[in-house]
Parts: sequence; structure tokens; C-alpha cells
Amino acid sequence: EAAMACLVVDPAILLIMVGVLTFLITFCGCVGSLRENICLLQTFSVCLTIVFLLQLAAGVLGFVFSDKVLGGLGDPNPVLPGDNLAGVPPFVPQARGKVSEIINGAIVHYRDDLDLQNLIDFGQKEFSCCGGVSYKDWSQNMYFNCTATNPSRERCSVPFSCCLHDAGQAVINTMCGHGMQARGYLEASAFIHTNGCIDKLVNWTHSNLFLLGGITLGLALPQLVGIVLAQLLINQIRDQIKLQLYNQQHRADPWY
Repeated sequence: EAAMACLVVDPAILLIMVGVLTFLITFCGCVGSLRENICLLQTFSVCLTIVFLLQLAAGVLGFVFSDKVLGGLGDPNPVLPGDNLAGVPPFVPQARGKVSEIINGAIVHYRDDLDLQNLIDFGQKEFSCCGGVSYKDWSQNMYFNCTATNPSRERCSVPFSCCLHDAGQAVINTMCGHGMQARGYLEASAFIHTNGCIDKLVNWTHSNLFLLGGITLGLALPQLVGIVLAQLLINQIRDQIKLQLYNQQHRADPWY
């Protein structure tokens, strides 16, 4: 179970899965067009249509419910049975829980995978954040756990990517986050970023919503062109097949 959880947050595995899926879809389109195979072309067209519709649905929901979705994802408080969720899409609590689960899983396996470690450090430095909801989330990691029974030298610490760095600092102090979890928010904020990455990511997404929409539209347009071209090629192949059958039938006719 731990190995499967590690695979879920492993960026290399995710990239490999996306690459394999992309290869299979493009293989169907390329070979189908070269061999004029209707089955492969239809598979290519259907896969592109599914991806296009998913992107379109995500884009529409993101724009329509942007405030509720992003606000719900950034809310660190859990959803209780008596909470008023009027006007909030039903998928928001599940999405918020899933995002938190993924980030917490990445924190747990921070030292287990070098690629994942570099990805987390990059994200924390770029967004000037630490942990999921706060810097104390790093206590979930066995090396940074703040319990008294933890023998690790990094007990109660946070990764160096959480630290406040001077612009002119030539050498990075990788132990700058030592003992920060044992300090309060105000005291720790003088040395590290105390805000969680979920809030920072939500704020960045909200500020760049139109940019993300434009990128999504730019990625969707080539897919739409591919769907149209695949359907046109399928129709041309079918017309050629009908024409060949028509010619064969009339060649057998003595009055042809």
C-alpha cells in the first residue's frame, strides 16, 4: 500500500503514463492515416473527442464556479455534516480532499524519491510556501516528525526550500529550517514561509485564470482540428470503398 501511494505522487510515473497514453493515441492516428484503416482512425477520433470534452468541461466549470471552486480548495477547514454548502458544486469538497491527500502523500514520501523531492522544493520556492496548509504539515514526514520519540536529526525541521533566502546569498544553508516546527507562527515567519502551498496555488490560479484558459484553449484547438481531419479522412476512405465496389459490380456486368 505504501509503494502504491508513492507511485501515485511520483512525477516520473505520471509523466510516463501520460507519454504512453499520448503515444497510443498518436499511433492510432498516424498508422490509421497511412494505412487508411477506418478502425484506427475512429479510435483516434474518439480518444481525441473524449480528451477535448474533458478539457472543455473542466474549463467551463472552472470559469463558471471559479470563486467557489478555488475558495473551497483553499479553505483548510474540513466539511462538516451541518455546514451550509448552498451554491457550492458537489465536487468541491471531494476535490479539496483529493488535493490535500495528494499533497500530504507527497510530504510523507519526500525523502523516498529524489524527483518528488526536487518537485516539492521547486514548488515551495516558486510559490514561497511551506507544506500543504501550513509549515507544521511536515510533521507527517517520518524524518521531520516533531514527536519526542523521533531519533532523526531533522526532528521538528522543515526542508530548506521553506526558508526565506536573501537575494545576495551565495551559499544556501540547507539546515535553515532546523527546529522551525517547534516555534510559533510569528516566530517562525522570521525565518521560513509559514503559509501553505494550497492557498498560494489557489491564489496564483485565480490571478492567472484567463492565462490558463487561453493555454487550455490553445491546446484544445489542435485536438478539434485533428478530430475534424480524421472524420474527413474516414468519409473519403468510405467513399473510395463504395466507388471500388460500384466499379467491381459494373465490370461484371456485360452491358457495362
